[in-house]
Amino acid sequence: MADADLDVIIRQLAKQQTKTLMTAAKARRERQLGFAAKAKDAAAKQRFKQIAAATMEQGSIAAKRLQISADNAADSYARALRKAAEAPVATKPAPAKPAPANKAPPAKKPVKKSASKAAKTSKA
Repeated sequence: MADADLDVIIRQLAKQQTKTLMTAAKARRERQLGFAAKAKDAAAKQRFKQIAAATMEQGSIAAKRLQISADNAADSYARALRKAAEAPVATKPAPAKPAPANKAPPAKKPVKKSASKAAKTSKA
């Protein structure tokens, strides 16, 4: 996987997550249908069947949204890489010109004596 592009990995992970989501939705639907089979009156059976159908529908919609989001992210990443590969490489600017040699160096400032040394020299 070291050589694989990240956009391919994003799509693979989304596919796995979509399968997991759909498996969970189907399991929940089967649970609701089991409740419908055990229900004693027709209204309860109808209600559990309706819940099972809604569960499957919502799971399918969520899986589709997940897949679309992953595809958008993968496409965006791939597009950004292509754009970066096509962009010209920035070159370093030319070095600055050295200062002319005919300028005089700055004048040196006289060194001040410290206060303690000045006191010793004045006592002597």
